[in-house]
Amino acid sequence: MQTTTVDVPTADGAADAYLVRPDGDGPFPTVLFFTDAFGLRPAVARMAERIAARGYVVLVPNLLYRSGRAPLIDLSVLGDASRRGELFEQLRPMMQALTPEVVARDAAAYLDFLAGQPGVAPGPAAITGYCMGGTNALRAAAAYPDRIAAAAAFHAGRVVTDASDSPHLALGSVTGELYFGHADQDPSMTAAQIATLEKTLDAADVSYRSEVYPGAQHGYTQSDTPMYDERATERHWAALFDLLDRTFRR
Repeated sequence: MQTTTVDVPTADGAADAYLVRPDGDGPFPTVLFFTDAFGLRPAVARMAERIAARGYVVLVPNLLYRSGRAPLIDLSVLGDASRRGELFEQLRPMMQALTPEVVARDAAAYLDFLAGQPGVAPGPAAITGYCMGGTNALRAAAAYPDRIAAAAAFHAGRVVTDASDSPHLALGSVTGELYFGHADQDPSMTAAQIATLEKTLDAADVSYRSEVYPGAQHGYTQSDTPMYDERATERHWAALFDLLDRTFRR
């Protein structure tokens, strides 16, 4: 397996990213990986490598590249629960700059970059996202239903809001399968919001699975944070690989 840091050209500059290739010549299906707000770091690289080990070429962009190259925060305090609020105060303006239009524009650049790599299989990619990245992965899937064959969102927050551009309202355009791994201890995605999401998807006849992970908190897959939950994370891996393998008939 080979993990390298690459620069992905976009309309607004270069996004630094991890590109992870499995061993062999391929052709390999492609997976776009949208991180949480904390961005590129060793724990995320290990997650991407676990996906690549299954035979996928994985691209993990720094979604907040407009604010600088990763890391954008002090990673040494990431495991300190008392500093979590401080980190989000630092990151919030950067996160808010990711409007639906910006996410769609960037996603097109990431997909183009992946498609242009040697040894990748033709056809659409899959996408998986975590926390903020889960919400934006859904926006990307809605923007490019012909280019994203499946999307998974784990502990994604604010998928349902009262705003006119709430992410859930755009999901009717999705033609691939969706998977949601909700944390049941997540004030950014409550039981009522999950119910609204499912009702909307049912009305739009979108293929999806929506599951609540008991006892899990927002951020449960992130092993370098206090929110990590090993049991929920292993369940997430099983669900993600099931989705990917079925999507690409492997």
